[in-house]
Amino acid sequence: MANAHEIIKAMLRTEKSNLYEPNRQYLFLVEKSANKIQVKRAVEEIYKVKVSGVNTFVMRGKIKRVRQQFGKQPDYKKAVVTLKEGQKIEIAT
Repeated sequence: MANAHEIIKAMLRTEKSNLYEPNRQYLFLVEKSANKIQVKRAVEEIYKVKVSGVNTFVMRGKIKRVRQQFGKQPDYKKAVVTLKEGQKIEIAT
């Protein structure tokens, strides 16, 4: 298994991700090749919490134009991690 910090790239802090937090759900940017079991173990190892569920989805990169050139942003994978009752990830703001 890969290192936990290689699987979890970052915690996504956006306005939309703030809507998940009252339901004990947190949004993470994860390695594209990681599966749900690896994401669960990595979050439990890094944040010392118990995870009850993981939902993952691949975000397709957008087509962007700069002058006359077209390019594509890379695809990336997100994971919505649900924690067990009474668990919480402390976030420094």
